[in-house]
Parts: sequence; structure tokens; C-alpha cells
Amino acid sequence: MVLIGLMGAGKTAIGRRLATRLDIPFIDADSEIELAAGKNIADIFADHGEAYFRDGERKVIARLLGSGPQVLATGGGAYMNNETRETIECRGISVWLKAELNILMERVGRRDHRPLLKTRDPKAVMKRLMDERYPVYAKAGITVESRKVPHEEIVDDIIDALTNSPALAGDGGRQTGGSRGADGR
Repeated sequence: MVLIGLMGAGKTAIGRRLATRLDIPFIDADSEIELAAGKNIADIFADHGEAYFRDGERKVIARLLGSGPQVLATGGGAYMNNETRETIECRGISVWLKAELNILMERVGRRDHRPLLKTRDPKAVMKRLMDERYPVYAKAGITVESRKVPHEEIVDDIIDALTNSPALAGDGGRQTGGSRGADGR
């Protein structure tokens, strides 16, 4: 299972809990990229540029997806690469953690380590990324709303969507989760 979405959508935090619940390993693609490169992502961007990073990301994700059942959290741009997207769809099921702009900005504002947001107007950058990426993310096998609720509720939504997913039944359908109300019912 591969979690996709913009930075701040909760891929790592929710992914860890989901993997624990499913009793399978959790892997963070960004951590694996840093390990392979011997430097952090900000330094990879600064030293080599985004194209170099995306090429390494594509290779690492392809390798990871060949290593058995797991919950894999990807970087926000990973699913934008056609080859990576095809690999994800062939070897797993994609789950888009979709979040509104204000939620994303609140979450990413807690830490200052996002290379794409090191700008005078990070909100404008995030909005542009949403406009560019959301139509592509919409191709994911499952969509779940990442919202201001305990992470366990999002995990429940993902498991519910997986359980009821036509994509897992083999007919290639798409499933949307997260339709619970604010009280979780």
C-alpha cells in the first residue's frame, strides 16, 4: 500500500499507525532516499536540484515496492512521475490522503524542512502544488480525506475503504473514504 499526497497530508504519521494496525512494515521513501544518498533531502535539492532528486526517488520507490507487503509513504511529488505512478499501480494500491489548503499549511508550518516551501509565500506555492497535483492524485486507487481528527480515525477510514475497494476486487474501480461526520460516525 502506497500513501500519496501533498506535504502535510499525514502520510508518515498515518502510515506508521496503519502499518502497525495491519501488522506490516512501515517505510518512508524520503528516509530511504536520504539513506541511499548519504544526505538529507534539502541538501540533495540544494546540491543537485529537483530533477536529480526525482530520479533517485523513482529508483528507490521501485526498489522498495519489490520488497513485499508494506505501507510506503512517498514524497509529495513522487506520484507525479509517470513511471513511478505506473510502478505503484502495478505493485500495490495507492491511497491518496487528500487535505484542504488550511490544514496542510497548519501542519507544514510546524517544522521548517520543506525545500519547496522555502519561499516568501509558502501558501501560494502550496496552492499551486494542489492545482497541479490534485488532478493526478485523483487517479489513486483510494481517496481518503485527511482532516482534523485523531489519526486513528483516518486509519479506520483507510481500512474501511480497503475493505470495500472494487480496486482490490479486481475491477479497477475507485473508492473514496472519509465520509464520516465530524463526530466520527
